[in-house]
Amino acid sequence: MKIRTLTTVLALAGAALLTGCTGAPLAPPRTDVFLDAAFQPASMPIDAEAALQLSPAMKRFAETEMAAEIRSKGVRKGLIDALYTKGRLQLDYDSEITRTAAEAFDARRGNCLSLVLMTAAFARHLNLPVQLNSVYLEESWTRSNGLFFVAGHVNVSLGRVPDRTAGMVAVFGDPELMTIDFLPPEQIRRNRSRVIDESTILAMFQNNRAAEALMQGRVDDAYWWARAAVLTDSRWLAAYNTLAVLYRRKGLYGPAEHALRVVLEREPLNVQAMSNLVLVLSDLGRRDEAQALAQQLAQVQPVPPYKFFDEGVAAMKAGEFAAARQLFRKEVARAAYVPEFHFWLGLANYGLGDLPGARGAITKALENSATSHDRQLYGAKLAWLNEVRERQIERAQQTRSPLPPRAGS
Repeated sequence: MKIRTLTTVLALAGAALLTGCTGAPLAPPRTDVFLDAAFQPASMPIDAEAALQLSPAMKRFAETEMAAEIRSKGVRKGLIDALYTKGRLQLDYDSEITRTAAEAFDARRGNCLSLVLMTAAFARHLNLPVQLNSVYLEESWTRSNGLFFVAGHVNVSLGRVPDRTAGMVAVFGDPELMTIDFLPPEQIRRNRSRVIDESTILAMFQNNRAAEALMQGRVDDAYWWARAAVLTDSRWLAAYNTLAVLYRRKGLYGPAEHALRVVLEREPLNVQAMSNLVLVLSDLGRRDEAQALAQQLAQVQPVPPYKFFDEGVAAMKAGEFAAARQLFRKEVARAAYVPEFHFWLGLANYGLGDLPGARGAITKALENSATSHDRQLYGAKLAWLNEVRERQIERAQQTRSPLPPRAGS
């Protein structure tokens, strides 16, 4: 990632990009990276264990609707059908925030990490063995409020026999495990996965909370969440990176560099740490070191995320819609999961007078939306384009219709 295109990079689990080896002994956390005096106390309790706690409403659900499913189908199948079969909870995927198990249950929505936490909490309540998995998918990048986020994927395994529930989740497995995932089973089976510890899942949850607090401008809360993530699982290197981002926001460049060096000691080619260190070295006036690291980073990641998108937006502002369309198509070709890319491709098509192309691209933006806000935004844009199309059809029909006869003819 080139220095001119980057602000800060955070690793976000929610989906989750994992580091470290499960089963390996936990290394002592690097407490020398903490800087408590620079931050105000947190405005809320920082409690990782709350992520997996059942609320009274969840316990009632387990004792009523879930118990009925379990009696007829067994524990594993009953749990899955009670949670994910349409007509029961009717859960929706929503990546906007990371919820605890109880919050996901109450809201009937959550990102992958939230839904894994909720499923694992119910399974633990029923004394079911739970296996948490990191799935290696192609790295996905998003950007919000000047922050880049990189995400991977997690799922949860419970069962013994292969099965599939109706609805939006896929359930699959081998004779010993039943895996629950919001991605299609064929996509998951093509990718490797590994088992992770509960401590890693909890650290991921805390790091997500830190990233989300930072996006909302709550820097002090973000610090305490990231600090807790380091203490929960020192192998989860994303939390050190998050601390570095927070320190840089505070102008604490030395501590930021130190946190990033901790990551690079363990993973010398960690793209997020390298990207942020380029910026920190520049902040410190060490331009030669920053340039050398930027060149090394360019070999690891030749085309930075959002490069073609930013160039496309610049072309749009210049009124160069054809060039913009080509650039947005390039970005979509390598990151079709980002709805923003499809939306701007739609705008470029509209600027070129290609209304069907605009409608098709914004339809794709709607299909790839992962938050209720995005679904409302792109749904409204699509509805407007459909109205424009209908008016065009009406005008065309009126143009083709014969003129009425003149009076007295």
